[in-house]
Amino acid sequence: MSAGLASRIAVLAVLSGLLGGCEESLTRSNGRSTAPIPSKVLALMKEKNTDAHKPILIRAFKKEAELEIWKQQADGQYTLLKTYPMCRWSGQLGPKVREGDRQVPEGFYTITPGQMNPNSAYYLSFNVGYPNAYDRAHGYTGGSIMVHGACSSAGCFSMTDEQIAEIYAISREAFGGGQRAIQMQSLPFRMTPENLAKHRFDPNMKFWKGLKEGSDQFEVSRQETRVSICERRYVFGQTPTDGRPVRDAQAACPPMQQDQQLADLVAEKQKQDEAKVAELVASGVKPVRIVYADGGQHPEFSMKVNELSRPEALEQAPREIIVDEKGRPVPAAVQIAAAKPVKPEAKPVQTTGKADTRQQAVTSVPASAPAPAAIPAPAPEEPFYKRLLWSSDPAPQPVASQPEPSARPIPLPPRRQATAPAPKPEASLAPGGKVVATLER
Repeated sequence: MSAGLASRIAVLAVLSGLLGGCEESLTRSNGRSTAPIPSKVLALMKEKNTDAHKPILIRAFKKEAELEIWKQQADGQYTLLKTYPMCRWSGQLGPKVREGDRQVPEGFYTITPGQMNPNSAYYLSFNVGYPNAYDRAHGYTGGSIMVHGACSSAGCFSMTDEQIAEIYAISREAFGGGQRAIQMQSLPFRMTPENLAKHRFDPNMKFWKGLKEGSDQFEVSRQETRVSICERRYVFGQTPTDGRPVRDAQAACPPMQQDQQLADLVAEKQKQDEAKVAELVASGVKPVRIVYADGGQHPEFSMKVNELSRPEALEQAPREIIVDEKGRPVPAAVQIAAAKPVKPEAKPVQTTGKADTRQQAVTSVPASAPAPAAIPAPAPEEPFYKRLLWSSDPAPQPVASQPEPSARPIPLPPRRQATAPAPKPEASLAPGGKVVATLER
């Protein structure tokens, strides 16, 4: 091979790494994938009236940097088994829309046995199923987004090696018990009134309110949310009347049927959340956007992980930027005033025994102090929070949050070394002998 050709190949390899997500390679089987579920977790399952072979459901929350494993009980309802602090996630709040944007995806995804990778270079991993039908209908690109170990993320949900070993074992045993697919709900944050009030003018809110409907259905029913995708949007809690699954995510939705009792429960929850959001806004909660240098990490870790990716990005705390009703940052003077409010301090008044005609200073607020940001008034015909959170917009369009233009270029996370060199690449096999790709991007 000529030196020039070798150089070009090296450049192409670097470029492919920059475009990829969680870069992966094939390694020799190492036995990690067969490790048993820890005895403490089995005891916890027994305490919660479930067992290792019952189905599971996964929920992930980016802002809080937490991943939850839910287990089905004998009555069919799910109970929270365990919450794992997330070691690393990358990007900003908002969906993944293109390859190389380092965004952790948001939406409802499906994990099958064929998506499990026992030979991951990131200890263990499984593919979350991005892009799903919704993502493809919107033209989003990229793929091979994983839940894996190594605490290194370029668009993936990254855990510690110990955590992924446990999560992998729990998932493996659920598949062994007959579960055909695991639902994973990936959300920007916990869908609380507090978060909704703070992010009410974020450009992604119309997309997030759609995800909230699916999240609400799970929270009120404690059963797996039914998901269909048609007209380029999520449809939750409804199934086609003819019983056939929706095949075309861009076509018109077929006639649907739903559980009316569940629909009423979800509507009641939304009504209560509306009222709380309105109360918080009236109390002065400001609308913000959170800007990360590059994703986040659960406070439990405090960057104390050996192979942590981009620790310098985590050294910069996320910033809350106050925005107007169109999601645009308000003037810098208001940002400073909100970030460092001037607190009035009473000054002692001199007592002289005589009538003092001088004006007594009672506070230390400077005359030039900028006024705090005003909360936009709701439209008289319909509350703004209802228009943003509960409108009937049939196809909310997500907007990928991006770091500020001044952010430095983002390097790839450290490449995890394989524990044993493989003389020959091997691929994982899905049930039925189908070869499963193990390159993560």
